[in-house]
Amino acid sequence: MNQINSPLVRIGVFYDGNYFLKISDYYYFQHDRKARISLEGLHEFIRQQVAEEEDVDVRLSQIIDSHFFRGRLSATEARDKDRLFHDRLFDDILMNLGINTHYMPLKTRDGRLQEKGIDVWLSLEAYELAMYKSFDVVVLIAGDSDYAPLIKKLNTLGTRVMLLNWDFKYTDYKGENRVTRASQQLLSSATYPVDMHDIIDQGLSTNEELIENMFVAQSEPTTYPTSTLKPVRPTGPTAAGPVGTVGISTIKNLKNGFGFVVMPPNNLFFSYADMAEGDFNDLNEGDWVEFTVGRNHRDEDCARNVRKVQPPQMEDGDEYEDDEEQEHESAGSPDRL
Repeated sequence: MNQINSPLVRIGVFYDGNYFLKISDYYYFQHDRKARISLEGLHEFIRQQVAEEEDVDVRLSQIIDSHFFRGRLSATEARDKDRLFHDRLFDDILMNLGINTHYMPLKTRDGRLQEKGIDVWLSLEAYELAMYKSFDVVVLIAGDSDYAPLIKKLNTLGTRVMLLNWDFKYTDYKGENRVTRASQQLLSSATYPVDMHDIIDQGLSTNEELIENMFVAQSEPTTYPTSTLKPVRPTGPTAAGPVGTVGISTIKNLKNGFGFVVMPPNNLFFSYADMAEGDFNDLNEGDWVEFTVGRNHRDEDCARNVRKVQPPQMEDGDEYEDDEEQEHESAGSPDRL
C-alpha cells in the first residue's frame, strides 16, 4: 500500500461521462430493469468489490476522491431549457455525492457534435492525483483503448486499476444496431477487470441487495398539470400543423425508447429524448400528451417537447372517448411502425 503502516485502501474513481451515460441509458430504456444507475449505489458496490479483491474489511475500503469527465454543449447551443435543466439536475446529483466535475465544450465537425480531448484530460488528472493522493486502487469506468497507457503508467506507481466494463448490444429506435464493449487491450491491462453486465444480471435474478441498490428506485407516479390550452371539441384527430404548432393527442404505439402520437396523415414519431418533462417509461399507449410539431433529420414531421397531460374535457364536462374506428378512418395512411 502507498501509505506506510496504513491499513486503509484508498480508492480514486474516474468516470468517462459519455461512456457512463450510455450505460445508464441502456438500463433505463433497453434493459428489463428500466431504471437508471444510482451513483451512490455504484460507489457502495465499488467499495465492496475493492475490499474483496484487496482482501480487506469493507470498512477499510474507502473512496477518497471521484471525478466525472464529459463533453457538454454551451448554454447558447443548448437553447432548449429542458436540456439545460437536466444538465443542472445531474450536476446537483454529482455535487451532492462529492463527485468532481470536469467539462469540455463539444465541438461541431462535419455537422456532428464531437467530444475531443476528454480521454487525455482524464488520463492526466488520474495520473497526477494518483501521485499526490497515493491511491491504492484507481477505479476506471471507461471502455476506450485510449486509456490503456494510463493503466500502464498507474502500474509504475504501484497503483492497481479496477476496470468496470459492460458488454451489450441492442437495436435503437432508428433500427440501427448498437454495441457497447470495452477494448480488449484495456481489459488485458487492468489489474481487476469487472464484467458488470454479468454481475448485474446475476444479482438482479437473485434480488441481491447490493445490486438492487445500484439502480435508482422507481418513483411514485408523477402527476401532470392539465394543458393550459383550451381544447376544441374534435370530430377526430386533426392533421399536424406547421412546425412549432402545439398539439394534443393520444399515444398510438410505444416501443423501447420511442413511440408514435396519433396525428394524421402520418402518426408523429418521438423518442425519449423528446420528452419535455416526466418519465418516458411512465407513458402508456392511449395516454394523452401535449407536444410541439417539429422536423427530424429526414425532414419529416415529428413530435417534440412531449409531456403527458390529463384527457381534455368536452364543453359539457365529459371526457373524450377513444374511438378506434374513427381514428383509422381519419388517419388516411397506415402507421409507420
